Amino acid sequence: MLDYQKTGENYDDPNYTKAIKAGRRTYFFDVKATRGDDLYITITESRKRTAPDGNVMYDRRTMFLYKEDFEKFENGLKDAIDFIKQSKPELFDADGHLIQTESTGMSSIDEEFEKL
Repeated sequence: MLDYQKTGENYDDPNYTKAIKAGRRTYFFDVKATRGDDLYITITESRKRTAPDGNVMYDRRTMFLYKEDFEKFENGLKDAIDFIKQSKPELFDADGHLIQTESTGMSSIDEEFEKL
């Protein structure tokens, strides 16, 4: 059995964390416990940016996913991925796995974000 109860100052420390590197972005999936002992997930996107003066900065965005929304979120994500698989089948192999391509720098989403 997983012992996830936290006490004192460390109640907000992650019980589980998974980092996924994706080019200039890193996604963190953290499972945390509330003071009331409920589990929730935080999903954080961290993007490395270089300022005009050469300093490196990280933009972070975090969303919180609570247990009552787990199933709806999972279904919504699956539906969105299924839509992409149907709309762009050339991106996937026969088993439905994304075909990996070499990255040539910034993705179009990164370029759009830079404009903001």
